[in-house]
Order: sequence, then structure tokens, then C-alpha cells
Amino acid sequence: MGTAFIIIIVIGLFILMSSFFTVKQQSSVIIERFGKFHSVRNSGLQLKIPIVDRLAGRVNLKIQQLDVIIETKTKDNVFIKMKVSVQFKVIQEKVYDAFYKLEYPHDQITAYVFDVVRAEVPKLKLDDVFERKDDIAIAVKRELNEAMTTYGYDIINTLVTDIDPDIQVKNAMNRINAADREKTAAEFEAESSRIRIVAKAKAEAESKRLQGQGIADQRREIARGLVESVEVLNNVGINSQEASALIVVTQHYDTLQAIGADANSNLILLPNSPQAGSDMLNNMVASFTASNQVGEMMKKNNKKIVKQKPIEPQHGYEDDTQPETQQ
Repeated sequence: MGTAFIIIIVIGLFILMSSFFTVKQQSSVIIERFGKFHSVRNSGLQLKIPIVDRLAGRVNLKIQQLDVIIETKTKDNVFIKMKVSVQFKVIQEKVYDAFYKLEYPHDQITAYVFDVVRAEVPKLKLDDVFERKDDIAIAVKRELNEAMTTYGYDIINTLVTDIDPDIQVKNAMNRINAADREKTAAEFEAESSRIRIVAKAKAEAESKRLQGQGIADQRREIARGLVESVEVLNNVGINSQEASALIVVTQHYDTLQAIGADANSNLILLPNSPQAGSDMLNNMVASFTASNQVGEMMKKNNKKIVKQKPIEPQHGYEDDTQPETQQ
């Protein structure tokens, strides 16, 4: 009797302990009584009738994600692989529908994603698929919501996370992109070269203008200095021809001295012999003498022309005799 009593107590404790169970947060438990749905238990400590009630299953109320990879083709006959991520959860008020109406909810969602994607993508070209992937995701979500709400599922979001064309198509797209970028780079380089050429031409024009202005100013100052030098030499009894010749010879030797002072100079002055100064002086004197003679002759000719009276024109015939008229 003692042993049987102990066994009965142990069995009673076991049955009592099996009457209590816990439900985790963000989940629900389906209780069936004699194989028939009885109730839905939420998180916390719960009680069921031993042997009569049983736990038929647990339903996860957290947001879940299902990744679906679909192969389809675009309007321009390019085959691509798309990865669509579907985020969904069980509606807490519809745990019964989610548990009893669908055997494999993931397969059901996958089928709807395939159907929508293969209906939308063939309407678009490859470039448009990349640009309008959000529109595809919205279409998938709209279709899934209409279908899965009946079964107790709420579609939180759908995302097109990857679009993978064939490797040859990707290589061709990369070549097109590279060629387009090279074309743009060439256009920018050409524009940059044009700007540099224009800027260089403007700089050269400005440099030539300033250089010409500088040369003109230099010559003007040289001429002014020569005039002053000739005046100074005239004051000490040297005439203009001799003064000009002296200045030319002095400048000649100054030029030779300046050339010799630069060790790296490759300038050659012709003529540069010792006799060059004397020849230059003689040539200058002869030139001045000849120019003076020409000037004196022109003055004499002008005086003769002024002394001559102009011939006044006479009216009528030059001869006083009148022409005889024919009888």
C-alpha cells in the first residue's frame, strides 16, 4: 500500500505540474481540447486541463523576413535575377486564421512574389528596372496585403534588395558607362585646352602690347637723351654731325662692353672689328654730308620756283590776227 500511494502521489504531482505552462513574449499558443480548437493563450503563465487540453502549436508574433530569389526577363529580353525581401508578421487578433488556414505560409508568400514580379518586370527595360525597383516593391506589397490579410498575416514591407543581370550584360553596361565617361572626360579636356589656348593668346597679345609700349617709351627716352647730348656737345663747340657721330661710336663700344660682361651670351655684333667704330663714324659723316647737300639743292630749287611768275591764261586766240572768213 505504501508503494502504491507513493506512485499515485508522483503521478498526481506530474499531472499537476503538466497543467501549467508558460508562453514567451511576442508569441501565442493554440490550445485544443479533444482535437478541437479551444483557445489562444498569450504570454505569461497559463493553465490547461491535463490530458483533456493539449498545446497544438506556437505562433511567432515577431516580424519575420523571407528572401525570395526570382529569375525573370525584361522587356528588352535580358534575363535577370532579383532578390525580394518580404517583412511580415502574424496579426495578433488573427492567430487562429494564421495557424489553421495556411499550412506553409512561406510557400504561399513566395508564390505571390513570383507572380507579381514576373508580371511587372517584363513590362520594363533593364535600365527602367533599376530606376523603378521601388515601384515593383510597392506592387508586390499591395498584392501580398490583399491576399495574406485573409490568412491573418500583415505585410510590413517589401524590398527589392538585389538586381543581378547576366554577366555578359553587366560587362556590356560597364563598357557603355566607361565609354560615356571617357567621352565626357574628352569633352572636358578639349574645353580645358581651348580655355588654356585662349588665355595664352590673350596673355601673349597683352605681353606684345606692353612690350611694344615699352619699346616705344624706351626709344622716346633714347631720342630725348640724344637730343640733350647733342645740345650739350653743341655748347662746347662740337657741331651736330660730329656730336651724332661721337654718340654712335660711344653706343657701339657700350654695346660691346655689355656683350662681353655676360659669360653665357651667344649674341654676335656685326661688325665688331676695331676698325668698325672708325668705319661707322666715316659712314655717318658721309651720310650727313650727303643729306646736307641734298637739302641745300632742294632749297635752291624751291627759291627758283617761287621767283617765277605764273602765266595767266589769255581769252580768245593767241594771235592778234582774226581768221579770215570764207566768202
